[in-house]
Amino acid sequence: MRLPLGSRCCVTVVCCALAVLPGGCDLGPAFAPDPGAIPVEFRDAQPGKAAVWPDEAWWRGFASPALTGLVETALAHNQDLAAAVARIRQADAQLRIAGASLLPSANATGNASWQRVGAATGSASSRARGGSVDLHSYSAGLNAAYELDFWGKAAAGRQAALANAVFTRFDRQTVALTVATNVATAWFTALALADRIAIATRNLADAQQVLAVVRGRRDAGTANDLDLAQQETFVAASRAALPNLRNQLEQAIVGLGILTGQPPNAIVVRPGSLTDLALPPVAPGLPSELLTRRPDVAAAEAALQAKNANIAVARAAFFPAIQLTGSDGFQAASLGTLIGPGGALMSLAAGLTAPIFDGGTLRGQLELAKGQYDEQLANYRKAVLQAFTDTDNALTAWRYISEQEILEGEAVARAQRAATIARAQMAAGTVDLTTVLTVETTLLNNEDTLAQVRLARAEALLSLYKALGGGWRKADNITLPTLSPNRLEGGVALPIGGNIR
Repeated sequence: MRLPLGSRCCVTVVCCALAVLPGGCDLGPAFAPDPGAIPVEFRDAQPGKAAVWPDEAWWRGFASPALTGLVETALAHNQDLAAAVARIRQADAQLRIAGASLLPSANATGNASWQRVGAATGSASSRARGGSVDLHSYSAGLNAAYELDFWGKAAAGRQAALANAVFTRFDRQTVALTVATNVATAWFTALALADRIAIATRNLADAQQVLAVVRGRRDAGTANDLDLAQQETFVAASRAALPNLRNQLEQAIVGLGILTGQPPNAIVVRPGSLTDLALPPVAPGLPSELLTRRPDVAAAEAALQAKNANIAVARAAFFPAIQLTGSDGFQAASLGTLIGPGGALMSLAAGLTAPIFDGGTLRGQLELAKGQYDEQLANYRKAVLQAFTDTDNALTAWRYISEQEILEGEAVARAQRAATIARAQMAAGTVDLTTVLTVETTLLNNEDTLAQVRLARAEALLSLYKALGGGWRKADNITLPTLSPNRLEGGVALPIGGNIR
């Protein structure tokens, strides 16, 4: 609603009076993020079990020196992390730019000029003499300008830049956690493929031993050509499965290059076995605690804080802007007399610019800021829900896949026993080759499935570490750069979760 000119002037005078008080006229809404409904407990939480949060260097808990080396190399050289650090520098630069508007600007000026006036354009006496006149002018001064931030527009702009600087720091932590878990996932995949290759190689060797027995029996007349052909087919199929597994293993190792920021030929580690890993379990605490341990949730809150400050910027644009300008200096016709009382110049001016008609631009900018805030609020609440969902999914997967690993291990033990009995009976001539082929196939399938289940269990644990924030914790404050004329320096503690003042 537009006020009459007289009323607007009265409002301006009142608010200008308030502006001299601490805080001035605060047009920004109070920042109070609402994460939405928070569950009392996780769906798969075990009652009475104490919380065990991940350690900050959680990857060391797997007792794999190769994994530790890969993760720490990735945290030092990964290009996504390097880009995240660059975004922090950009945000710090924007913070300095935004903070500069709260300070006056000053410029030094200097000027020297010379002009020769000829006889035709000089004075009457000079024209009479037929000569010319040299005119010299020298000046030096200092100009200063300052826009009074009565309405808090510049301060709110700095609040938005400060919140964005916080966001970039939390975002870097999110990227670091993602990089570390991706490295661990790739390494566990390589270990599982190495296990599957070992299983396939061992079963191929067993099949070749059976083939030797079948050939001996065929030569002795107790087996026929069909028996021999069947076993040869089984051996050939077992051998044919190996190249694909080796290819997958090499692909997994090569994939570590992009994660660790190295060329593929620099990855020289060779995988061992998943069974060599320690799998230290973790347990979540209350869902409300999760919000202080997820860097992505903290980043979403910081982004919401920036959008909140932008609303104050848009509101302040409706009010007049007051600029103060001044200059001080000297002017003289001779350089030797430039600095002197007679050449002193000084000026001071104040200007006021108030919006009268803008075709709805300011109203549109305010509605845009409000809409962006509401969008980010939805994103923030989604990040909170995602945190609960990730944790519940990881807990459920860890529980059921751990149970599946036990059952699959029992199936493998029974299949191994059956295969041992069948091979012994075939050597004694009491069972036919079909029975041996059946139990060999069953054993191979069960052992291969067990290797894949072990991988799924390790990945479920990784997902749980990531869902719980990977040992990260939101501190009560975060160190941000202070503004200085030439560089950014550390040392300002910014409260997180409240208003940025």
